[in-house]
Amino acid sequence: MGLRVRAFTRQHIVAIAVGVLVASAPLVAFNFWLSGVIDRQGQAETDSAARRMVALGESRVGEVTRALDDLVQRRVITCDAVNTEAMQTAALVTAPIKEVAIVGPAGVNLCSHLNIAFVAAGADRSAGLDPVQRRVASSGPLEPGGGYSLDVLNIAYGSQMVRLRRGTGEGLNEIAAAMPATLFLPQATSSSDRFYAYVRIETRDGAVIGESGERPKNVADVFAAVSQSAKYGFTASVMTHRGRAIAGSLDLKWLGLFVTGIVVVILIAFALMVPTHLPNNPVAELERALKAGEFVPYYQPIVDIQSGKLRGAEVLVRWRKPDGTLVLPGSFIPLAESSGLIRAMTFDLMRRVCVEAGAAIGQRPALKVSFNFTGMLFSDETIIKDVRNTFAATPIKLSQVVLEVTERDPIENFTLTRQVIAALQGMGVRIAIDDVGTGHSGLSYMLKLGIDRNSTTIVETLVDLAHNMRMDVVAEGVENFEQVMHLRNLGVRSAQGYVFAPPLPGSSFLQLVEAMDTLGVEGGAYPALADKIAAA
Repeated sequence: MGLRVRAFTRQHIVAIAVGVLVASAPLVAFNFWLSGVIDRQGQAETDSAARRMVALGESRVGEVTRALDDLVQRRVITCDAVNTEAMQTAALVTAPIKEVAIVGPAGVNLCSHLNIAFVAAGADRSAGLDPVQRRVASSGPLEPGGGYSLDVLNIAYGSQMVRLRRGTGEGLNEIAAAMPATLFLPQATSSSDRFYAYVRIETRDGAVIGESGERPKNVADVFAAVSQSAKYGFTASVMTHRGRAIAGSLDLKWLGLFVTGIVVVILIAFALMVPTHLPNNPVAELERALKAGEFVPYYQPIVDIQSGKLRGAEVLVRWRKPDGTLVLPGSFIPLAESSGLIRAMTFDLMRRVCVEAGAAIGQRPALKVSFNFTGMLFSDETIIKDVRNTFAATPIKLSQVVLEVTERDPIENFTLTRQVIAALQGMGVRIAIDDVGTGHSGLSYMLKLGIDRNSTTIVETLVDLAHNMRMDVVAEGVENFEQVMHLRNLGVRSAQGYVFAPPLPGSSFLQLVEAMDTLGVEGGAYPALADKIAAA
């Protein structure tokens, strides 16, 4: 009897093993095929991303060189008023350009389209440093024999600019145009795109123009691609995550070799749910950080440059991780927008400001507090109620709230967006356009949306236009007092930037508010600015 039982058991074991192997053979083949498809698709998308970066860089450079060629043809070679006006027009109509300048033999600006004359005294020309604190990190020909030079400039506070120069055909001076290095990099990804792990663009001689993201430590876990511009020689490198979540689900399918029917279905359903909980999923990490309260407000003061008084602050978000490190918004805001988490993140930030600084701001009705509002939020009517409820039981009045929509955000439904904005304005909320002149639709936003205030880096033509339309203007990115005095002469009243203060944590900002606007006393002035204004 025992022998029969043992023989029967062995037969069943063999039958089960054979059955599992036969039944799982198609699944094994499918898994290998699917892995190959995923790898080929991921590599193709990464190759395409690198080519798009090169095409973007060529487009930016082409716009700038056409503008400079036109100025040379018009004999813009000196710093007189007529030539300055021509440079201002070129900067206004050419989107990538932030500065047009006449450059001397030493590579230092002699004047720019902002009517700023650069005095040589105190400038270390031999080191490539001029009075606005820019240093030439790299310089070389844009094209062999093309007549253009490409400079990578290091600006104060870690920013980089790309400058294109060419001779004027008369004398040793050159005409040049500068644009932010970030214009060569992808600004955001859509919900259908892979998340960029690391992108980098370099000049022909290997100097870094710009990079974003964290370079992966394990290159075997990424798709990598390199593309070079045949015309200008710069090189774009892209690395994207290979997709561990997908690989994890494929591994789980191997369990189907040892189970039958309904168990296989359950395991596949479980595999489809796993990616949202894996620790290497960036969206899941944002959700976790949001629930843990790791996104905190920082405040960049806005100063009245006519009187030196504090006018308020723009609230910027920082990701404070458990180990105390701070992550800047450029690393997570695009993903928050594409994943739909930006709404929860924005209102969480508003509530934190109300708790942290609500009392100090509410007691000073003249202070305004600004929040960045992505364009997609203005197309949702429920936003009106959410904004009202967020500030309803707090010291901050709705008349002190400013919502800034960046011009880079496309607006699909102008009718609905205008209705939402009108309703918010009816409650007392003020609406501002951030980064005017850099977005999808240019100055048409001003006319179509009924904006109260523009928050932007100012050029003279935009200042005149804003004043004619009875709009307030806030100059951003102000870095020195020469710029402050120039803005005052243009009639600009408000400004923010590192010349006054960097973005401050809540405790530091509250100390600044108390120092500049003590309750019961006429609003105080920003000391350094007040001294400069008095001296002027």
